[in-house]
Amino acid sequence: CKFTTDKTTGEIPARQSDLHKRTMPARKGLLIYSGQGEFSGNTEDLRLNEEYCCRHGAHITSWCLGSCRRLDPSEHPLQMVYDYLTSMGYSDPVRVQHEAANSDLSCLIRFYSGEPANPDQQERTLLKGVFSVRKGKTQLHKWAERQVIFCGTCLIVASVKDSLAGKMHILPLVGGKVEEVKRRQHCLMFSSAGSQAQTYFVIFDTLADYQRWHRQASKVVSQTVNLVDLSCYSLETVPEYLFYCQDITHLNLRHNFMSLQGPGGLQNLPRFCQLKSLNISHNRLGVFPECVCEILTLTELNLSCNNLHTIPMQIGNLQSLQTLSLDGNHLSSLPEELGGLLQLNSLGLSFNNFCHIPAVLERLSAVDKLAMAGNRVDSLELSTLVRMSHLRNIDLRLNGLRWLKSENTEPVSQVTQMDLRDNCLDTLDLSSVCNLETLHCQRNQLGTLTLSGFTLRLLQASSNRLTTVNVYPVPNQLTHMDVSQNLLEYLPDWVCDCRKIELLDVTHNLLSELPLRLLNSLSLRKLLAGNNCLQSVPDLLDHVPLEVLDLQHNKLVELPECLFYKALNLKYLNVSANALESVPLSSQSEESLSTLQELYLTGNNLNEDCGALLVGHQNLRILHIAYNQLLSFPASKLSKLELLEELNLSGNKLKTIPSTVSSCKRLHTLIAHSNHINTFPDILNLPEIKLVDLSCNELTEIQLPESLPATLQELDLTGNGSLTLENKTLNFFSNITTLKLDQKSTTTSGDSLSSSTLWRHGYSEMRGQRNKLCVSVLAVDHFRDSVEACYGIFDGDRNEQVPRLLQCTMGDVLCEDLQHSSVDTVYMCNTFLTSHRKLGMAGQKLGASALLCYIHREASDPAGHFSLTVANVGTCQAVLCRDGRPIQLSRVYSLENCKEEMERVKLSKAIITEDNKVSGVTCCSRLLGCSYLSPWVLPEPWVHTEPLCSQDEFLILGNRALFERVTYQEAVYTVQAVRDPRAAAKKLCSLAQSYGCKDNIGAVVVSLDICEDSCTCEPSVSITEPRVTPPTLVPVSVNPCSSDPANLSSSSGIVTEFSSETSASEMGSEVGSTASDEHPSSGPASRPERRCSLHPATALCGVFQRQPSCATFSSNQSDNGLDSDDEAPLEGVISNGSKLEVEVDIHCCAFQLRSGSPESPKELNVENQGSDYCNGNVCRQNSVVVSATNGCLLAVCGREIGDLKKSPSTSSLFGKKLSNGSVVAPEDSHNIIEVALEAPKKKSGYFTAPAQQDPEDQLIVPPSLEQEVREQLKGQSTLVPGLSAPPTPTSLKDPVWNPPQPPAFVSSLVPGPATILQQEVYDTAL
Repeated sequence: CKFTTDKTTGEIPARQSDLHKRTMPARKGLLIYSGQGEFSGNTEDLRLNEEYCCRHGAHITSWCLGSCRRLDPSEHPLQMVYDYLTSMGYSDPVRVQHEAANSDLSCLIRFYSGEPANPDQQERTLLKGVFSVRKGKTQLHKWAERQVIFCGTCLIVASVKDSLAGKMHILPLVGGKVEEVKRRQHCLMFSSAGSQAQTYFVIFDTLADYQRWHRQASKVVSQTVNLVDLSCYSLETVPEYLFYCQDITHLNLRHNFMSLQGPGGLQNLPRFCQLKSLNISHNRLGVFPECVCEILTLTELNLSCNNLHTIPMQIGNLQSLQTLSLDGNHLSSLPEELGGLLQLNSLGLSFNNFCHIPAVLERLSAVDKLAMAGNRVDSLELSTLVRMSHLRNIDLRLNGLRWLKSENTEPVSQVTQMDLRDNCLDTLDLSSVCNLETLHCQRNQLGTLTLSGFTLRLLQASSNRLTTVNVYPVPNQLTHMDVSQNLLEYLPDWVCDCRKIELLDVTHNLLSELPLRLLNSLSLRKLLAGNNCLQSVPDLLDHVPLEVLDLQHNKLVELPECLFYKALNLKYLNVSANALESVPLSSQSEESLSTLQELYLTGNNLNEDCGALLVGHQNLRILHIAYNQLLSFPASKLSKLELLEELNLSGNKLKTIPSTVSSCKRLHTLIAHSNHINTFPDILNLPEIKLVDLSCNELTEIQLPESLPATLQELDLTGNGSLTLENKTLNFFSNITTLKLDQKSTTTSGDSLSSSTLWRHGYSEMRGQRNKLCVSVLAVDHFRDSVEACYGIFDGDRNEQVPRLLQCTMGDVLCEDLQHSSVDTVYMCNTFLTSHRKLGMAGQKLGASALLCYIHREASDPAGHFSLTVANVGTCQAVLCRDGRPIQLSRVYSLENCKEEMERVKLSKAIITEDNKVSGVTCCSRLLGCSYLSPWVLPEPWVHTEPLCSQDEFLILGNRALFERVTYQEAVYTVQAVRDPRAAAKKLCSLAQSYGCKDNIGAVVVSLDICEDSCTCEPSVSITEPRVTPPTLVPVSVNPCSSDPANLSSSSGIVTEFSSETSASEMGSEVGSTASDEHPSSGPASRPERRCSLHPATALCGVFQRQPSCATFSSNQSDNGLDSDDEAPLEGVISNGSKLEVEVDIHCCAFQLRSGSPESPKELNVENQGSDYCNGNVCRQNSVVVSATNGCLLAVCGREIGDLKKSPSTSSLFGKKLSNGSVVAPEDSHNIIEVALEAPKKKSGYFTAPAQQDPEDQLIVPPSLEQEVREQLKGQSTLVPGLSAPPTPTSLKDPVWNPPQPPAFVSSLVPGPATILQQEVYDTAL
């Protein structure tokens, strides 16, 4: 195809229409030929292409994942794009071409005609210009204009103006000085170091040049070594002027595309006569650059990740070489000449293709570490190590090692450290390694382990199948021992005899008791024995130095009475998930010496008597006593915990929080959800309070203090059905970052009988001890306007941007992909890959784990049973409860848990660090985002579809932090005991926190009630007596903003004033352009009966139906739009003339547009209790979301998202970040309220609607259907602009808010007997 370049950037745009063009350009350009998958075009075409490029000197560079390089003659851009997209996971060639034409792809890969300009790169590599220069500090020399160059470590001054001919004056700057000359404007003095220092004065023309030169020179003079760092500059050659800097000793060319030939190629590096350190890793060399073997001064050489297959014999010339890094290549052997490097003490061979330890290492006597992680060594004979007596550190992790043994009894005395992690060993006997100090053997399949204990200091053997550990003699030097996640039924006796043991981790074993001598050890400071079968803890005989004791998830009924006054140094105690009925006294006397700071008692059988026993712990900072049997908490006792910072009382039977909580001046977190609290506690006066969670209680009112503390960030009041907040209260809470309240159900009576009876959801997100929330949740009970649902959870680990973007886009992307394919693996895979692309620049260096669940009926059997399709990348997981048993539906894509992914990453030659992270960044091999780690980290998801049945009770979604602490079975038991989805989700998060989780936690619980028939037909309802369904409560987050109207933002939960960026005419086209072409309601038209998928209604064929794409105003409109004086205020909308507040659902994804049949005015007024938000919630009727500001009423019908994107008034809404940790949806998931609020504002408070239709709203009829449409239009009635707003029945007014009912709105109708579903809008969080 013919590529044309952007004149400003030189970028070559890709277009779908160009993919198959085969034309010669009329101007200079580049010819690329492509087909589907493979490139079409004959040899003659390619020959003409090459001749054309050579004749015009054309070349093309590509930008991919942050680096830019010149393409080889054999490379073709379209083929590169195709290969890149297929490696991501796309399989359909047509879809590949569709994605290749998307402009968002330029964030991942793009092409330039010529080398793109990079001012920052040029500034850091080379500065030059013609300036006035004077040599020396005296006045003997005159000022003269000379060519001045700053490159590397030197200042170069030419002897002739505008020419580099003749003598060049070189001024080394490392260790020298650069100073400002105050007597002259823009003048700098450059001085070299040493006794014979030289000085040059340079006057620059502009302030910008002066600052640029001063900044770069200051960096050089401050260096202690002559280092030049040119890494990550996409360089092909070394800058020409750099060769003048003969004092360079360290040169870093890492992450470039260096060529071997050319004026500045690697073959010229021997010109640096003092070079000691050279780093040319990650340069895609392909072959070893033999020219570096001529730099005899080298002591350090790094050639990692260069696709090298062999090492030349000339390597033996580098007799001064001390460090050689060859990691991440394809080496399988080493030359014998390498053994002649007697000074070599560090040799990196990790992540190559070695099948055995190279014999040449026997001659490298100075090398003390065998670094061969990630190779293919499947067996090791210890006698090999005996011959290499100089090796002390052995690193053979990630090798697939299956056996390690010694055929003779000769000891291996020189080895002190061994790393055998992530192999396939089932038994390990290292008793012959007599001087072993450190052993890492995690994540093998070890059943037995035998070691020598003479010098053993550190033992890490977790995640195996150990039943016994034999160490002889007793390791008296052992300080740290980790044997967690094994099958140990008892602790060996030698553990109690260790004199210096400080940390012992035996969690997740089968221990039934702890030895008496262990707890009474005089050296043990940290004991982790959770998740065992302990029934008792031995008494302490004397004072012990124990500081951390973790005994959670055991069968303890009591603790030793002397625990707290014998372990005076105890600062952390976790005994959650036991059967404790009391806690020990803190002291034998009234005066307590306890230093306890963190106490976790969650999930026991404690009653209110334990409160008196906690008084002695006056240093307590964190107290978790959730899910016990507390009826109250002693007020006098709570006041003595003055240093308390975090208090969790959730899941008890408390009716009130003691007023003495106000004595805890340092309290910043109070969590007391799932109780029976009916009175709001006196906590809003605390100076450091940040988070208050009183959800799922029985609050009826809130007593407001005089002012709120500035530190309060989150207040959760959801689940309090009797709580009603007045306008004054909401205004008072307007400065809180996140305010979570209940809203009335937005479903109609028909909806409530359909999907709401099949599934309900609840979610919870907790920050833990992190400052920001990096977990987002997506929950849509009514998906795609049918009996479907969509749920998701996204975990960004340490970034919050990517999860929020995914929260707002993935639901809409799934909707779009479902229109193109009904195959689960296709539409789910495309959804994830498209979402990955839509992350844009944010997804280059940031990423997130993602999980998406879609409940639906199979397309091949619309009347059949429901299915659940799950797709995920990263570590978010989904668990289905079926008959009380957990079924894992997702796959954990981490290097530690997935061997297939580990092998794939190893084959792609990624460097996996010791903590099992790809390039030290992430432990996940599949993520959305982190595109710069491609092809090691991919966005292709795991997809699984599970048919649902009547035995399926609920679905649990959680992030890594949740399921690291809560097992699948415990999560199922927890939800079964609670049943309410919201309370269950909160309990899961609270349990994870009490079990020791400090990270962000997210959980979604979906209650399923799917019978065999799953029929959702709506019973017939009388028209004259419309049914009123009692409103139900669903969670919502409202983020009030500042009370200043000028500072109101639509992202804060209070609807803002309209933006002045858009003109009134633009607003008219957005809102009221088709107010005159709507059909009136023909009397008391019957509401269409809702039918299920099993019993669908008869559809009318041959009727061309038009979707409304604009707003519809009611009658009583003034000539200039909407009259704020004539319209009645809205129910659920609080307006004081300057700002407006409204409650919305934070976790609704997308709104979908459906044609609807409006009820008559009478029905609109009577049935609004079942379909509107009452008590200050959003009123929605027939796809109309109502909002008001400054007393104006505005009704906006949903229009196509593509039109919204085109409008200046709404394009700014896409991807807007919200203060409550959510984001306005960047695609279809937009709140229409925000669309309306971005409209322009007039001082009079009116909007001017255009008299004619907007061109975008004209009905477009295909020629083939024109005649049929004409016949349809003949029978239509005349258009009526609108209906009069009916009076509001006083009996339906809310007693607190007392808002009048909204006026009736009219939708576009097509006459005929066809059944038309009621429209509905799903709102995104404000």
